[in-house]
Amino acid sequence: MTLIFKILPEALWRDAMNAGVFHGAPVDLSDGYIHFSTAEQVRETAARHFAGKTDLVLAAIDSETLGDALIWEPSRGGALFPHLYAPLSPDQVRWVQPLPLGPDGVHLFPELDA
Repeated sequence: MTLIFKILPEALWRDAMNAGVFHGAPVDLSDGYIHFSTAEQVRETAARHFAGKTDLVLAAIDSETLGDALIWEPSRGGALFPHLYAPLSPDQVRWVQPLPLGPDGVHLFPELDA
């Protein structure tokens, strides 16, 4: 099992849970796929794209459950990032945890291998 991660506003995740499907955040909808990060990438993703933001959650998804709609594509410096070219069902999410800011303004991550 390889976990991949999605950072998003808690309200957006709550809306997806109520709708029974997550089509993506505004950047995902604009790009045509849902952006994910690996455990090695997600802290940098948080620092680059969510610096100082509160009310975020971190969703963990088993990449192997996403099938052929998940494509690993080069991005930042040539690193491969997981991109999902399909909606995400909340049933595919293993867990969701709050992603609070620490006293130093850096997000506090839960264990990423659980």
